[in-house]
Amino acid sequence: MFDISMTQVISTILLMLLGIAVGAQVAPIMSWVERRQCAIIQRRLGPNRVGFFKFRLLGLGQPIADAIKLLFKEDFVPPYVHKAFYVLAPVIPVTMGLAVTVAIPWGSHILVNNEVVNLQAVSLNSGFLLIFAFSSLAVYGVTLAGWSSNNKYSLLGGLRASAQMVSYEVAMGLSIIPLIFIWGTLDLQTMITKQSEILWGFLPNWGVFHAPVAFIIFIVAICAETNRLPFDLAESEGELVAGFLTEYGAMRWSLFFLGEYAMMFVMCVLTVSLFFGGYELPWLSQAYLLDTMTPHLGEVVTRWLLLPLGIVVLLTKVIILMWLFVQVRFTIPRFRYDQLMRLGWIYLLPIALVNLIITAIVTAIVKFH
Repeated sequence: MFDISMTQVISTILLMLLGIAVGAQVAPIMSWVERRQCAIIQRRLGPNRVGFFKFRLLGLGQPIADAIKLLFKEDFVPPYVHKAFYVLAPVIPVTMGLAVTVAIPWGSHILVNNEVVNLQAVSLNSGFLLIFAFSSLAVYGVTLAGWSSNNKYSLLGGLRASAQMVSYEVAMGLSIIPLIFIWGTLDLQTMITKQSEILWGFLPNWGVFHAPVAFIIFIVAICAETNRLPFDLAESEGELVAGFLTEYGAMRWSLFFLGEYAMMFVMCVLTVSLFFGGYELPWLSQAYLLDTMTPHLGEVVTRWLLLPLGIVVLLTKVIILMWLFVQVRFTIPRFRYDQLMRLGWIYLLPIALVNLIITAIVTAIVKFH
């Protein structure tokens, strides 16, 4: 029998709701950020009119206006589609994208009713494997959308998405294994804690300094996994009209993007947790702050004060990484499909394998010397 207290149940539910709430807000915020950044790069204005009351606020009201438009737009279903799968397809990416937020480590631990509460809703020894599993399932929505639309362009887009996922999932998985060798664990919380230390006396002990090649492979792979430019071959307006999205409109169309942005957010959280110390502040670890502040404030108060600090640090790192994704989108042109496959199978996969072997050998020499 499992000994689960009401405190743990309530904290788990609250952490799940926090992850879903943040994941759901990513799409409207990022749509505004991408438009504004695109406008800056292309030397134009972008959305800057819609605000609140008489305050324009750089067009921050535009996502709300877009949401209202999509909610009340006519929901047209083409007569020739496979209706059940056509309706189901947009639900899968958004469900997977929001469900995977339960694996986000928001902080270390807090004390509630003299109980230690882990700030990861679903605390698993292999947390990032859960994220990989959910991200892999999200492609079923894209594939179903392409097939159920009964449209050749849509079908090609769905098939491209499936092939792209298979091609880059392998390299992405292989790029993570060196970190398992280095940290000696599959647990995200333990990995983050070990990255709070100092490397060579002055650098934060981040995974990116231990495995830079793995980081580059992982970044490229998650760009392809989330269908971000220059890897959005599943849509590819110049070739496939809009790919798997061709027959979709209104809210069903927006659900695909909500799922895509939620998955992009979670993948950025995973990247930050694996390579940039997660919620840990560089050079000022939570363990150090806890030891310093506890004699003055007590452990309970100190842990509660460190909770918002950890969330702010985590989200700051994620925001910087997502902004870099926006920069890449409007800087690098879209690949051809043969270039996409060549990059995945001929370059990334062999490099990931060689990196894995070298890391295994070096780690074994260091640990067992």
